[in-house]
Amino acid sequence: MNKKNHYTAEFKSRVALEALREEKTINEIAQEYSVHPNQVSAWKKELLERLPELFADKRRKENKKDMEEDLFNQIGRLQMENNYLKKKLGL
Repeated sequence: MNKKNHYTAEFKSRVALEALREEKTINEIAQEYSVHPNQVSAWKKELLERLPELFADKRRKENKKDMEEDLFNQIGRLQMENNYLKKKLGL
């Protein structure tokens, strides 16, 4: 029976940061934390890929979300008005 380990986000980030520092080899880190070297490499890669998200302008994302919501509301109102006018004109 193959038991899968479930690691906490804190544990993964600690291991990935240590791998990122490159003070020890991936194999040394893997041995120290009792994980497979491939897993250490994968966590390091994920950390590097997702770092830019931390510094993304959150205000811009919120503005985009608000604008999207406003557009959907406007579309809904226009559809209701369109249906009303079609009924009034008998179309």
